[in-house]
Amino acid sequence: MSEGRLADRAYAAIVRIINDDGLVSGDRLPSEARLAQMFGMSRTIVREALARLASDGVTEARLGAGSYVKRRPSERLGTHVAMDALASTLGTYEVRFVLEAEAARLAAQRRSHQQLDAIERALSALRRALLSNEPAHDEDWLLHRAIFEATGNAAFLPVFDHLHDAVMQILRAGVEISRSRPPEVIGAMMEEHDAIVEAIRARDADGAALAMRWHLSQGRKRLMP
Repeated sequence: MSEGRLADRAYAAIVRIINDDGLVSGDRLPSEARLAQMFGMSRTIVREALARLASDGVTEARLGAGSYVKRRPSERLGTHVAMDALASTLGTYEVRFVLEAEAARLAAQRRSHQQLDAIERALSALRRALLSNEPAHDEDWLLHRAIFEATGNAAFLPVFDHLHDAVMQILRAGVEISRSRPPEVIGAMMEEHDAIVEAIRARDADGAALAMRWHLSQGRKRLMP
């Protein structure tokens, strides 16, 4: 088994420890050596898994003190994403930060009036879906895809489409988890999309990229309690 696959297994196993032991923010995880012993893996693999957990905002490393829980993945997340696939699914955020921020930047620079109209229609459809009790993941996907179409670079679309299954899992989970919380959470989600589209409308390339990165970072946080 490849090191990447082993790291995925270690990632999932650490999340299980957090959930099964009821660990909360600030609780210390077992040491690297102890985790490696528990999983029957090398410390290098465990270290990679912890680094990815930290990147996903689940844990944080404290110099000389080990790793601590930062956020615990929502239990609802497990109904949408298999635990063994959690690392790879959340890992799509790292790709999306690069891909979608640049797509938003280019869309702001290059979008035509027709493409802006398509983005505006997709935004309105997402607003209607989010403010109802209906699923909203398709509308969310189509808005993001409309932004890719406005880049003027057809090479972006097949790359984004390749992420479809993993992104749709996240979008479904994000909407369901957000709807289980106070109404302002859905409101914040909508405001983030509004900010992206407003920057594209204003041809503010840097603002569009920043708004997209903010939206994605907030979306990842919404998957945690």
